[in-house]
Amino acid sequence: MPDINTEIGKLIRGARKKRGMTLNELAEVICKSQSTVSKYEKGEITVDIATLYDIADALRVHVEQLLYVRPERTELRAPGNNPAFFTDTSQFYSYLFDGRSNSLMRCVFDVLSKADERKYKIMMYMNFKDFDNYKNCENTYWGYIEHYDAVTNIALTNQDMPMEKASAQILASYLDSDKKWGLFNGFSSRPMMPIAAKMLFSKKKLKEDEELIRSLKISKDDIRLMKLYNMMAVT
Repeated sequence: MPDINTEIGKLIRGARKKRGMTLNELAEVICKSQSTVSKYEKGEITVDIATLYDIADALRVHVEQLLYVRPERTELRAPGNNPAFFTDTSQFYSYLFDGRSNSLMRCVFDVLSKADERKYKIMMYMNFKDFDNYKNCENTYWGYIEHYDAVTNIALTNQDMPMEKASAQILASYLDSDKKWGLFNGFSSRPMMPIAAKMLFSKKKLKEDEELIRSLKISKDDIRLMKLYNMMAVT
């Protein structure tokens, strides 16, 4: 098992770098010496709980994001005995195609903790270069996933811009499958407009090939259905 101090130190350093803060700037905010913060990041000394919360506040992240990943995740469990896409899942993936940049966008969802019988706290990491460093991403969202027999709802808030909300809906989540289609809704800042996009959810990482990209793009049949229903629909 990896050294917990080292793993937490890596997460602190990664969050600090993403925030664009120097060691000295972080040290000043949490009232520690630069040397002490450096030792935290190298895993040379243990971060006490109160200081970890101070660091999380200074970096504007949730404290769960600075915890070693194995003990932080929990497994989703659907009520009842019906097989479900998300049951016994502590991490899952999603993909969408961004026409603005003409590129595939990857997402990783970490399940953090159980809120009630149907609701779990989650973090979504969106648009990163590789899965080994998925927390070093363009956008980080926190929120909740709520599971019902007919639909799974995901409600998200952008960690860097709390006014920016997003959501996703996945139909027929009671049916077990390796992949599920859903609709991702949010607000784009480039250009400024509301958006809705096809999002493919998966229990495993998918092969990123032309077939995947083609399936994520809006097809002629999608356009036909949009005209027929006068709404964006994903089936």
